[in-house]
Amino acid sequence: MNLSQFLSIFKARWWVAVLVLLLTVGTTIAVSLILPKQYTASASVVIDVKPDPIAGQFAGMLAPSYVATQVDVVLSDRVARRVVRNLKLADNPQIRADWLEETGGQGDIEAWVAGRFKPNLDVRPSRESNVISISYRAPDPNFAAALANAFVQAYIDTAIELRVDPAKQYSNFFDQRAKEARDALEKAQGRVSAFQKEKGIIATDERLDIESARLSELSSQLVMIQALAAESGSRQAQARGESGDRLQEVLGNPVIGSLKSDLSRNEARLQELSARLGDNHPQVIESKANINTLRARLDAETKKVTGGVGVTANINRQREAELKASLEAQRAKVLRMKAVRDEGAVLVREMESAQRAYEAVLSRLNQTSLESQATQGNIFVLGQAVPPSDPSSPRVVVNTLLSLVVGMVLAVGAVLALEMLDRRVRAFEDLTATVGLPVLGVMPKPTAQFKLGGKRRLSLMQQRLVNSLPAPQKG
Repeated sequence: MNLSQFLSIFKARWWVAVLVLLLTVGTTIAVSLILPKQYTASASVVIDVKPDPIAGQFAGMLAPSYVATQVDVVLSDRVARRVVRNLKLADNPQIRADWLEETGGQGDIEAWVAGRFKPNLDVRPSRESNVISISYRAPDPNFAAALANAFVQAYIDTAIELRVDPAKQYSNFFDQRAKEARDALEKAQGRVSAFQKEKGIIATDERLDIESARLSELSSQLVMIQALAAESGSRQAQARGESGDRLQEVLGNPVIGSLKSDLSRNEARLQELSARLGDNHPQVIESKANINTLRARLDAETKKVTGGVGVTANINRQREAELKASLEAQRAKVLRMKAVRDEGAVLVREMESAQRAYEAVLSRLNQTSLESQATQGNIFVLGQAVPPSDPSSPRVVVNTLLSLVVGMVLAVGAVLALEMLDRRVRAFEDLTATVGLPVLGVMPKPTAQFKLGGKRRLSLMQQRLVNSLPAPQKG
């Protein structure tokens, strides 16, 4: 169907289009005037993004999912039930009578009233912001404003409950854990105290350091006495040999030195007397006797001095053995003290671990306890709902304009539908489509005026047919 065919159809059935358009517009206007007026009151809340004063966490920009969750919270049955409880609507005699009439007293009246309120509630989050708009529609503007504000307050109270209730549960949980951690800490402290009492360890015990220092001192003394013992042993061996008279003790002894001097003088005098008096002279014999006596005294003194070297060597060896025994005893004592200290360190670490666990649980308990006592959330009223002066529906002008558009569409549809039911030939294109044969000519109306030079021109075939027709007779 081309445009000329459509216009010819619409021209033939224009009255149908006008009738449908008038019926559509008239019905819309009548229904808009008959419908009761509805008033929409809107309130708004803002979600705060400042740091949490209790947890100390910075919220920053809220995620879209968080805002969508808050919208679902506002639309939840929990908020609607709180509105019913806050306004005490369940105690209203009229509402209770309606509930009894409709349900026969079956079910929960709060759920029934909340279900009546929710269809008129509209919650919309603002784009790219943390503001949520809460609107309520009702026939009474005051009632609409009151319900909008009631939903805002119920939403704020519910948001606080949703934050406080888990905190209370966590607080109870951490309270129990704190008691268990405190008991574990007390047991660990008791074990440490019992161990210290049993082993004689005090908090500022420095005996291990003292004993370790003593062990080091004994080790140093042992090294020194071992050196002295080695030296004295060497001198003792020298004293027992043929070179005992060359010992430093012997050479430095004044008695031996005096005896050697006397022996030297007597030997010199003996030589002099032997040379002058002969060997059998009494003075020579006396001098020899004196020399033998001096030599005996010298040997005795030498043996006495060398014997002292042996005594010193024996003393040094004895001291070395004593120091070795003392060192081994001190080493065993230090090892025992280290073992005791290590065992005590394990108990102390267990006590410190229990202390840290108790402090961590106690910190979380204090935080959750504060959160469970919170009376302020992060949602604040940005704008209260006020009774609207103009109804939000029905909107007569908007409905009329829409009915014009819809009526035009329906009018065109009605015209085309009637044409399909009663198809007529309105142009030579319809004849060609219906018969399936080409059109050779068109017979104009007898009263038609044809002007070759006028505004309406005929086709070449039409001009030939017109020229072949006889001219009309003038009456």
